[in-house]
Amino acid sequence: MDFKEKLKDYQQQINQELEKYIKKQDCPEQKLNQAIEYSLMAGGKRLRPILVLATYQLFEKDVKKCMPYAVAIEMVHNFSLIHDDLPGIDNDDFRHGKPTNHKQFNEATAILAGDSLLNSAYQVISRDLMASKAEERTKKIRIFGEFSEAMNRMITGEYIDTEWEGKQITKEQLEYIHKNKTGALLKLSVRMGAILGDCTKEELNGLSNYADKIGLTFQIKDDILSEEGNEEILGKPVGNDKELEKCTYVSQYGLQGAKEVLNKITKEAVNELQIYGEKAEFLRELALYIQNRNK
Repeated sequence: MDFKEKLKDYQQQINQELEKYIKKQDCPEQKLNQAIEYSLMAGGKRLRPILVLATYQLFEKDVKKCMPYAVAIEMVHNFSLIHDDLPGIDNDDFRHGKPTNHKQFNEATAILAGDSLLNSAYQVISRDLMASKAEERTKKIRIFGEFSEAMNRMITGEYIDTEWEGKQITKEQLEYIHKNKTGALLKLSVRMGAILGDCTKEELNGLSNYADKIGLTFQIKDDILSEEGNEEILGKPVGNDKELEKCTYVSQYGLQGAKEVLNKITKEAVNELQIYGEKAEFLRELALYIQNRNK
């Protein structure tokens, strides 16, 4: 199976699993459940849950054991997107070529749909933890702690990003924003897959380095696409970062400079996987996919 086929296969597995968690009842007013489904099943790249599964499969074959954690990370990611699009943060009207959640429903519903997804993520992990055998619980409790810490880091990154809009910041401060805002969940995804797969301490350190680097490349590529991407392909407006006076890798390094940094860090990410040989081919290709994507 080549990379594109494997990527599609992972996406299909994750979508099928997410369908099981769509709420159809338990709320007299169904608009909330509709809003949750609207964003969760909007057809994103599913990069974070894919990282959970692909990292786990460096060590184990059957992804059923790590699927709850893949589901949870995608729920949290969609929570962050709904809130990120709100008028008080990025004020975006479109995502994936469709109206953002607060435009499709209303602001109150969007806020609560995001809150529900965040809470549901913790429910999914908690249920798996309670159903686990005693010998599995220690590593899953560790993951639960890392999951909670990554949520804090993501929210902090989002907050600092809004606070520093229009301000001149250093390259180190820019990296701090995105290691938290974007990188925290990507790193968590890799670490969850590795820990569930019973990796060694050395393997976890190397894979964490890989995750740190693809977290940065993902954001750098986002900044480049915001400058020169195709709105029809992206499914959202181009140029918002400049309009909001956000400090980005393009504003710091220039467009060509940002592309050079992107290429350098992508190579570093790929080098972290050398010890795994052919087993890590999908993760290597995924780093290149992040570098070369057009949306």
